[in-house]
Amino acid sequence: MLSIKQLTYFLAVAEELHFGRAAERLDIAQPPLSRQIKQLETDIGAILFNRGRSAITLTQAGERLLERSKSILTQLEDTQLEVRRLGQGAEGRLRIGFVGSATYGILPNIIKSYRANYPQVNLSLIPMNNAGLHRALVSRELDIAFARPALKDSEFVTRPLMEEPLIAAVPDTHPLDSGKKLDLSSLSEPNLILYPEFPRPSYADVVLDFCEQLGINTSRRVWTMDLQTALSLVAIGEGICIVPKSVGTSQRNGLRYHQIEPVLGHTSLSVNYRLDEQGLHIQNFIRIAQSVSRKMP
Repeated sequence: MLSIKQLTYFLAVAEELHFGRAAERLDIAQPPLSRQIKQLETDIGAILFNRGRSAITLTQAGERLLERSKSILTQLEDTQLEVRRLGQGAEGRLRIGFVGSATYGILPNIIKSYRANYPQVNLSLIPMNNAGLHRALVSRELDIAFARPALKDSEFVTRPLMEEPLIAAVPDTHPLDSGKKLDLSSLSEPNLILYPEFPRPSYADVVLDFCEQLGINTSRRVWTMDLQTALSLVAIGEGICIVPKSVGTSQRNGLRYHQIEPVLGHTSLSVNYRLDEQGLHIQNFIRIAQSVSRKMP
């Protein structure tokens, strides 16, 4: 079987058509080079060079091997470069799962910053609830998960990104003046829109726990599967929804946002990945995510 070393030696002689110049180019002595070429001809079963008194030329077999050698060595160099860039995290793909609320504020900024630094990495962005994120990380269907609350698993690494207070999304027909703080305990059995309905426990249980601690009535519950549907239900007057403060940065027809008084609680967004995942592409992404989070107000 041909070796890369043999092809490299052959290519030098075939391009120089002179053993002395080829040996100098390879930084070796001429006799070992001549022996290597003779051994190559023996191994391959063909004479590659016509050896004249004053010059050497390629045989037809040598011409064919020269053509193929250039292609093989070029492919090898390209492969080495591709593998090196993959190892450095400069190429490849990242499969990123995220809860819906992550798209308000921080996640778009992280993606934008990562794209600017690693434009050759293909990104797959997949919305999921926490249970789906956990399952997909375990089965290695995801590389990174933006979760709220953090995923609990001994096989995961969790990096907190931001903590923010909970606020209330209410219909724009609500009598409370814009800019005023909302006292949830003053509401008379409001419909509380919660998400996701299943699987549980989930972000909905975080909200319910906070409400229970403050003695807020949550008997009238309206369940839905995701944040966007919840906000749509608020906009048509179905009830109120407790959301992270960052959600309030995006205006939406039919609803408005109010701070809650007394403070209901805080929620944190984290980025999660597998403990046994050592790829630099993931580490690069985590580094950028944490850098962006430090700059967020």
